[in-house]
Amino acid sequence: MNEEKIRCDGIVKTYNKGRKNEFNALKGVSFVVKRGEFISITGQSGSGKSTLLNQISCLDTPTAGKIYIEGVDISRLDELGKAKLRSEKLGFVFQQFNLIKSMSSLENIALPMEFRGIPEGKRTKRAKELLNLVGIPDKANNLPTELSGGQQQRVAIARALANDPDIVLADEPTGNLDTKTGDMVMDLLRKLNREDGKTLILVTHEMHIAKIADKMMILRDGLIVSEPGLTKR
Repeated sequence: MNEEKIRCDGIVKTYNKGRKNEFNALKGVSFVVKRGEFISITGQSGSGKSTLLNQISCLDTPTAGKIYIEGVDISRLDELGKAKLRSEKLGFVFQQFNLIKSMSSLENIALPMEFRGIPEGKRTKRAKELLNLVGIPDKANNLPTELSGGQQQRVAIARALANDPDIVLADEPTGNLDTKTGDMVMDLLRKLNREDGKTLILVTHEMHIAKIADKMMILRDGLIVSEPGLTKR
């Protein structure tokens, strides 16, 4: 657990820089995530949680500061390099699921592997294995509209794991789910962390979910105001 997977050094994100409506969403955020850790980032709406996750995921670029993923300064990567890093190292789980409505569960899960040029037979085999892992092997041919919210999120988690990433980033993964279904999804994410060793960063506004993590960070107005340290597993 000593290997650094992610390091954020003084991350600043400013929108509308130099204008009257300039807004600092992040004001110098620094922290380290080690291999196999489960980190939650919580705080009120507008505190900068999702903005921070977008910087880590290479979906946005910090105004100032550095982010290192496995020792690589991602600011030095061009767009192709960032896309390669996202494809190979990072898996994403979103609140809105973001499944392609015209594709079956199996096809949605296989899509990231297709982008990497993995042969169809291997894609299908891996997608079926992941459907079994998330507990819905019988939903391979269902479209997203034929699935419950919890089932859609399970497909989304399986898709995030398609290329076997070391790091899973989850942005409000239980936000559109009822409490019971949300707890089931969290059980699955915890299992991926504890049994499969995935490094997990979870953004949530729900304190009872945030407390499940190894380490909980509270953001307020773009700054870390509480970092209690490791909790018991």
